[in-house]
Amino acid sequence: MESAPSMPSAPTTPSAPSTTAALSARPVPSPRTSPRDRLAAARLYLCTDARKRQGDLPDFLDAVLSSGVDVVQLRDKGMEAGEELDHLAVLADACRRHGALLAVNDRADVAHAVRSDVLHLGQGDLPVPAARAILGDEVLIGRSCHAESEVAAAAAEPGVDYFCTGPCWPTPTKPGRYAPGLGLVRYAASLAQDRPWFAIGGIDETNLDQVMDAGARRIVVVRALTEATDPAAAAAALARRIRERDPARETAAPVA
Repeated sequence: MESAPSMPSAPTTPSAPSTTAALSARPVPSPRTSPRDRLAAARLYLCTDARKRQGDLPDFLDAVLSSGVDVVQLRDKGMEAGEELDHLAVLADACRRHGALLAVNDRADVAHAVRSDVLHLGQGDLPVPAARAILGDEVLIGRSCHAESEVAAAAAEPGVDYFCTGPCWPTPTKPGRYAPGLGLVRYAASLAQDRPWFAIGGIDETNLDQVMDAGARRIVVVRALTEATDPAAAAAALARRIRERDPARETAAPVA
């Protein structure tokens, strides 16, 4: 039996970009881009817990990493190393798929075990030379700074790749910690140095412009995304606003 002639296919209409993609202004990194180059281009850094209460860590990470987050750190105090490694495996997979940097908080041994891109150290944590002895030269190391003397030291200390200044405002994630405020951000911005640095502490979309007016061009957030009703939209809005305010640094030079 002769088959009926096939009907011509209807022309396809390209699908519209998603709302998240339209909101986000994040450049897509090349697979060959080094961690230091990606750090230089980073603008939005997220600290998150393991979201055990919500039970949505993989979906949450996909949402924020596809919407403008450049660096993600697991910060869940009191967690045993074995459990931390399990959750970091989830973060590592998400960061790899989205081209983001994976940061470990405080512990050089854990950073070494998961082969993280970044180790972040507080003022009372392992000294930078000791961390370098464990991790070598490839892993990026960041420092927390809460005073002008600490900022000046971190801006010049060998082995440090970036630093954070804050808190800008008091925050429940660091209860009882004095907040040096935007004055410390202004001090960091006044230094003649090229090392990347981030403002941190109570930052969200409502006060982001104040932080950038003080001189910051990179921020760390926690509750602005972890407590957002729509984390993807919140991340995209922050990322877009940062890059609108600082378009000249969209393509940053490699960090020395």
